Amino acid sequence: MHNTSAEEFETSPERVRRTQDSFSIGDLAKEFDITTRSIRFYEDQGLMMPERRGQTRIYTQKDRVRLKLILRGKRLGFTLAETKTLFDMYDRDGSSVNQLQTMLRLIEDKKLALRQQLEDIKVVLHELTAVESGCRAELSEKTKEYP
Repeated sequence: MHNTSAEEFETSPERVRRTQDSFSIGDLAKEFDITTRSIRFYEDQGLMMPERRGQTRIYTQKDRVRLKLILRGKRLGFTLAETKTLFDMYDRDGSSVNQLQTMLRLIEDKKLALRQQLEDIKVVLHELTAVESGCRAELSEKTKEYP
């Protein structure tokens, strides 16, 4: 008697997507909770290149992965131009050494910029706290004078 694991029959949406060969623009928009217009914009920027069958776009697993990377890059503060550079490097080279080195430089630049923003925020918060204290003190004095 053969023991069948539950995993053999797994039909979770994620597993189905990983094994699916092609996707429509609507499939990807729904999966990533973005508009079809956003996906077409990424195509216009050269980040994705779906097959065409007449007017219909057919997206592959590669397109799906690229879309996932585009959205992750945006969350991390990468521009679409930076993401395109990484994709182009990978497409040209095939090895990921140059791509990884470039990615590390971009990450260091992002971290440096975020640290500077954090310092700027701390300064502004300190200034706001000082102005707030002044306003509260003055308001307290004014309410004592004019009850």
